[in-house]
This record gives sequence, C-alpha cells and structure tokens, in this order.
Amino acid sequence: MKTLIAVLTVLSVIIAFWYAACLPMNIKGVLTEAERAGAEVTPAGAKERRDLGEFGLVMDNSFAIPATWAQDRPRLPAPHQVAQELWKTTGAMVLKGKMMSKRSLFYHGWVTLSATLLGFGIGTGLGILLAVGIVHSRVMDMSVMPWAIVSQTIPIIALAPMIIVVLYSIGVQGILPKAIISAYLSFFPVVVGMVKGLRSPDGMQLDLLRTYNASTNQGFWKLRLPASMPYLFASLKIGIAASLVGAIVGELPTGAVAGLGARLLGGSYYGQTVQIWSALFAAAILAACLVALLGLIERSVLKRMGMGA
Repeated sequence: MKTLIAVLTVLSVIIAFWYAACLPMNIKGVLTEAERAGAEVTPAGAKERRDLGEFGLVMDNSFAIPATWAQDRPRLPAPHQVAQELWKTTGAMVLKGKMMSKRSLFYHGWVTLSATLLGFGIGTGLGILLAVGIVHSRVMDMSVMPWAIVSQTIPIIALAPMIIVVLYSIGVQGILPKAIISAYLSFFPVVVGMVKGLRSPDGMQLDLLRTYNASTNQGFWKLRLPASMPYLFASLKIGIAASLVGAIVGELPTGAVAGLGARLLGGSYYGQTVQIWSALFAAAILAACLVALLGLIERSVLKRMGMGA
C-alpha cells in the first residue's frame, strides 16, 4: 500500500509540473491566435515583464490559461491531450474493430515490434557467442572486446542511414535493415553481461571442478553457464529496450509509412506534436511490457534452477 501511495504521489507531482510547463511553452501561441481572432490582448507592464517574463501576459490575460492546455498544435501537449490521442489510436480502434487499421498504434507498434524482436534475436545470439569466445580465448578477449567497445561510440543516428543505403544497394529491404540496426544496439549489453556472468564463478568453485577432473565443456555447462543466468537476464532487459530504440531509429531515414518511427516522422512533418508524444508514450509502454515479460521469464527460469525466491 505504501508503495502504491509513493508511486501515485510521484506521478501526481510529474503531471502537475507537466501542466505548469504548458503555460510558458504554449502561451505565446495562444495569445497570437487570440490577436488574429480580434481579441484584445493586454501586455504586462515593463516592470512585470522584467520580473515575470511571459508569465506577465498570463496574469493580464487569464482567459489564455485554459487555452494553453487545449491547443490543436501546442509546443508542449497537456497530459490529457496525450491520453486522449492514445485512447483514440488504441482503445477506440479496438472497440470499432479496427485494431490493425493504419491509424491504430497497435498496427504501428506491431511493425516496430517485428523488427525489434528479429534484431534482438540476432543481437542476443551474436552477443552470447562472442561472450563465450572471449571467455575461452585470450586472443578474442584482446582483439574482439576492444572493437565491441569502440563500435558503441559511433552515433546510431549517423550509422543507421549508412546501413540502410548499403543494404538497399545490394537489394536488401524491408524489415532486415531495421533488424540489423536493432541488433547493433542490443548485442553489446549482452556481450558485457554474459562475459561478466561466465567469469563470475570464484576460484574455489573452479578448483573443485579441477579436483573432479571435469573437462572444459563440463565446466561451461555445469558451472559457468548457470552462474551467468542472472547477469544474462539483466543484460537482456537493457538489450530489448535498446533494440526497440534501434528499430525506431531505423524507420526514420527510410521515410517509412508504418511503425512508431513513422508516426514520429509524420508528426514532425505536419507539426502534430500530440501525435509525436502519443507515439513516444506508446514506445515507452511497449518497452516496459517487453522488459516486464523478460522479468517473468527470468523469475521462472531462475526458480527452476533453484536460484530464485
């Protein structure tokens, strides 16, 4: 109960600050629209402008305050506007039987999710293989690991168009380029976490295996791999979120017409900030669901291995 109260309190504070931030962000547009409509806008005096800035306009024209939370194209949408847009493109579509309509966020979310899961699968598989090689081969540890680290210093927003152009030139289109970008972002956390996990057994445990004359393969399957599971799942949670970001970024340079990235792109083209924010919240909700699903799988797997509560 205390946890619920704490969460609701923090959420209430965030929403209150959000509504307050809409005033200075949107007031100029509201007053401009009022002037064009012929309304009389009274500016603040010189002293008030020095002390209050744009808030002086709000004080002298209190009619404008509610309007900052109801603009069609605000600089900063109010929380209820984003919530209404989310409902209109999700729940309302379900009630109308148009869940996979091109106006539905379920449709765009599925397009992005498909690339995310494919890229996550590729990145996870590659990361685990590299981690196993790094742990068992000093040559790979000295050669591959530094390059894996360096690869993450390249901004994905600069690399994504290059990947798409190169793949397009050899006839690779569709979901695969986005999946490769997702894999690029997701493999590194898996490599780092898996290497740490495989190296987590202490010296006494390794000595015990040598005492039993266990082979390298037996040591891997009986000790190193089970010990790495908590580290692996922690890395997978980071990797799935990064993979989703990669899929969205991969949709931007292509001028895609479907996917959450396409919703962001379309909103920026036409100044539909409410659409942009609803797509951002949809992406955050999707990422939270994926991480929660991995959490459930983690608890189930670790419990069966005798490592969970």
